[in-house]
Amino acid sequence: MSTAILTGQPVPGSSIEGDLRSLGFDVRVAADAADAERLVAEAPCEQRVALVDARFVGHVHALRLGLTDPRFPLAALPGAVTAQPDGRATLTRALARENSAGGGTALAVDSLPDRIVTALADDGAEVHRPELGSLVAAVPADPQARNEARQAVADVDDEAVRLKSAVKSRDGFFTTYCISPYSRYIARWCARRGLTPNQVTTASLITALVAAACAATGTRGGFVAAGVLLIASFVLDCTDGQLARYSLQYSTLGAWLDATFDRAKEYAYYAGLALGAARGGDDVWALALGAMVLQTCRHVVDFSFNEANHDATANTSPTAALSDKLDSVGWTVWVRRMIVLPIGERWAMIAVLTAATTPRITFYALLVGCAFAATYTTAGRVLRSLTRRAQRTDRAAQALADLADNGPLASFVTRATRARLGAPLLVAAAGTAVLAVSLFSGVTWAPVAGALVYAVTAGQALYRPLKGALDWLVPPLFRAAEYGTVLVLAAQADVKGALPAAFGLVGAVAYHHYDTVYRIRGNAGAPPAWLVRAAGGHEGRTLLVAVLAALLTASQFTVALTVLAVAVALLVLVESIRFWVSAGAPAVHDEGEPA
Repeated sequence: MSTAILTGQPVPGSSIEGDLRSLGFDVRVAADAADAERLVAEAPCEQRVALVDARFVGHVHALRLGLTDPRFPLAALPGAVTAQPDGRATLTRALARENSAGGGTALAVDSLPDRIVTALADDGAEVHRPELGSLVAAVPADPQARNEARQAVADVDDEAVRLKSAVKSRDGFFTTYCISPYSRYIARWCARRGLTPNQVTTASLITALVAAACAATGTRGGFVAAGVLLIASFVLDCTDGQLARYSLQYSTLGAWLDATFDRAKEYAYYAGLALGAARGGDDVWALALGAMVLQTCRHVVDFSFNEANHDATANTSPTAALSDKLDSVGWTVWVRRMIVLPIGERWAMIAVLTAATTPRITFYALLVGCAFAATYTTAGRVLRSLTRRAQRTDRAAQALADLADNGPLASFVTRATRARLGAPLLVAAAGTAVLAVSLFSGVTWAPVAGALVYAVTAGQALYRPLKGALDWLVPPLFRAAEYGTVLVLAAQADVKGALPAAFGLVGAVAYHHYDTVYRIRGNAGAPPAWLVRAAGGHEGRTLLVAVLAALLTASQFTVALTVLAVAVALLVLVESIRFWVSAGAPAVHDEGEPA
C-alpha cells in the first residue's frame, strides 16, 4: 500500500484523509517538517510515498491524477507531491534540504509540499504536473478562501470530467461519434468491477479472432457475424484505453499488448476473409497480402516521418502553417481525419462490406481506400519536408537507420565499400527499381541478381547518416521492396498454398518491424544486434526468398516459405516477449494509430 503523509492536522470538516484512503493510501500525519522527513524515511522503499498539505481542498480526481499515475517517478499538484520508488531518493534529498533550511519549523506558515516541488525544480528534476482543467486543487490560506474553494469543488462534477478525460482528445470521426459516447461507460463499468485494461485488450483480441473464424466459414451468416464481431472488437479496443485513462492503470505489458494486438487482429481478419473466399471458390490471398503490405507501409511512412522530425530544430514550413490554419476550421479537421482512413473508419468499412458484399469487393475497397490515404498523407509529408528547413538530430538519424533494418550483408557493404554512389534516398530508390524490374522480367535468375543489387544499394544508402530532407522515406521504401518481393514471387509460383505461406512470412517480418518501432518510441533503442543478424535483415531475407524461388519447384518453394515464416515468427516473438515483460521495458502507450 502507498503511503500519504499529511503535513499538519486536517482542518475540521476536511475530507482529505478519506479521499486519500479511497485512492489506496495509508495515511499518516506529520506534526512538523522533521516528522514528515522521518515518516518518509520509514515508508517502505518499494512503495509510493506522497506529501499532502493537510489544508488541501480539491477534487478526488485531481488527487488521483497527481498522486497515482504510474508513468511518472515524480509528480505534483498544488499542495501535494509524490514519488515512486525510483524517485524516492530525489524526493528525500529535497525534503532533507528544505527541512535543514527551515529548521524543522511548524508547517502552518506555508505549504511544505509546494516548497519541495520548488526545490525539485531547482535541482533539475523532472516533475510531472497533470492538466487539471476545471478540476480544483488548492491550499486555501484563510477560511474565506477555503469556503470559495469548497464551492468551486461543488460546482464541478469530477466524475463527468473523469469520464470525458478517459476519451482521447484526438480521434477519428467514427470513433468520436459512434463509439466513445457509450464505450466510456463500458470502461467505467469495467473499472467498478475490478477489470483491468489488459483483460479488456485480451477480450478484444479474442473477439476479433472469433470474427476472423466466422469470416473463414465462407457463408453469408458467417460474414454477417464477422462484421458484427469486428465492430464489437473495436468497441473493446477503445474501451481498454479509456479504462486505462479512467483508472490510471498504465503498464508496460498493457502498452505492448495494445500496440501489437491491433495489428494482429486486423491481419488475422484479412486471413479469415481470404479463407472464407477460398471456400466459395474465389482466391483472394494476393489481395489480402497486398492489403497487409500497403497498411504496414503506410504505418512505416508515418513512424519514419515522425522520428525524423519530432526533435528537429528550426522545424517549420509553410505547409505546416497551412495545416495548423485548417485545423482551426472545425469541419476540415474531421474531413482530413476521415480521408486518411484511420482504424475506426477502416474497420467500420471492412465490417459493413464483409456483411453486405464479398471478400473480393471488401479487399478492393480496402486497397483503393488505403492507397488514396497513403498517397494523400505521403504527399503532404513530402511537401512539408521540402518546404521546411529542419536540422535533424543524430538521434533521429539513428532511429531511421534502426528502422531500415539492414542486416549482415548490407552492413558488410557499408564497411567494405569506399565509394559513395549518391544520396541515400536516390540510392535506395535505384536499388528498389532494379529489384522491381527483375521481378517482372520473366527470367528465372533475374530476381536473384536484382536482390543482390538491392542488397548493395541498401548498404550504400546507410553509408552516411539519414539527415536529408526526404531520407525518412528510406525505411518505408525498404519495407515495400521486401514485402513486395515475397508477394510477387509467391504469386508467380502459381501453386496452392504459396500466397498463404507468403502472408504468414510477411506477417512475421512485419511484427518484427512494428516491435522495432515501439522500442524506439520508448527510447529503448532498436532490437539487439544479434536478433537483426539472425533474422537476416531486410536485404538478406529478400535475397534468400529470391534464391529459393529460383532453385526450388513451386511446391517446394511453398514449403520453404512456410518454414521461413515459422522460423522468423519464433525468433522475433520469443525475443519480443522477453523484452516487453522485463522490468526494463519502456511504458509505450499507443495513443492512436497515426495512419
